[in-house]
Amino acid sequence: MSDLEKDPDEIVCPAGVADGPVEELLEARQVVLGRTTKVRRLLPNKNRRMVGAWCFVDHYGPDDLTGRVDSYDVPGDRGMLVPPHPHTSLQTVSWLFEGEIEHRDSVGSHAMVRPGELNIMTAGNGIAHSEVSLPSAPPTLHGAQLWVALPDSARTAVPPAFNAYADLPTLVLDGAEATVMLGTVGGVTSPAPAYTPLVGADLRIEPGRTVSLPLTAAFEYAVLVVDGSLRVGELSPGFGEMAYLGSGRESVELTAAPDGARCLLLGGEPFEEELVMWWNFIGRTHEEVVAARNDWMTSIESGGSHRFPMVPGYDGAPLPAPALPGTRLKPRPRSR
Repeated sequence: MSDLEKDPDEIVCPAGVADGPVEELLEARQVVLGRTTKVRRLLPNKNRRMVGAWCFVDHYGPDDLTGRVDSYDVPGDRGMLVPPHPHTSLQTVSWLFEGEIEHRDSVGSHAMVRPGELNIMTAGNGIAHSEVSLPSAPPTLHGAQLWVALPDSARTAVPPAFNAYADLPTLVLDGAEATVMLGTVGGVTSPAPAYTPLVGADLRIEPGRTVSLPLTAAFEYAVLVVDGSLRVGELSPGFGEMAYLGSGRESVELTAAPDGARCLLLGGEPFEEELVMWWNFIGRTHEEVVAARNDWMTSIESGGSHRFPMVPGYDGAPLPAPALPGTRLKPRPRSR
């Protein structure tokens, strides 16, 4: 997924220091994605830029696509429509609760993103991809798109790649079940590649039940509610809200509302490196981000490049990068 804001902020995330156990409610801001989709952006947040290596979280839907149109040139609600766009130094994590999205990328991957199936794309030094709701897709679209920052040791050493997992492991608890997307929860480990200690899980809690979820004390955590509502400590996050829990916990109790709850558990060791995030690029300096933008624009003009090949099979033009700000990109804190 792309950050399609026309005037994106530059964000620097300094080295992380664990806060200890905290309870902080993070509210989303509304962002228009592509031509038709509105998302709730939880990270970067005005108070929290990252949770472990998780540096970008968009939650969208449920969107009713029954009135969509099938022409790209006619305004209307046709679901996801994000033309080819670039990424650097990150992994994109695509996770659906309902619907279907077509993924294509510049390493030649062509896959369908479906509920319960993990699609993870590793950018390395550079990759481009598109995300589209086809006319044959189911009538409802609901999902999350997340980014994981790559550490300096991996971001140029790891080649661009795409991995899909249709059968992920699950952790069964008394009153709940968790699908482990990344990392390890309660001794259950995902096969997906990760380059820093982190975790991501899709947790479904039965109506009115309280579950004790095992955690890693060295990790910081957040919980994003995607259906229903729940209680965690003094917080009662509802649909589309995220509870930041800090670190230093070996477990956390989550209580579902009478109609149940579904949430994403995100966590990891506080990221130790300073990041500069602008548009779809992650770098370490102003100069890196400028170079990535220039390389992408040159690739568009020349029909592809070694760093950013064109996306095969996509019928349409790639997405140009927005203009850089008039001043040098400058640091901002990891948290307020």
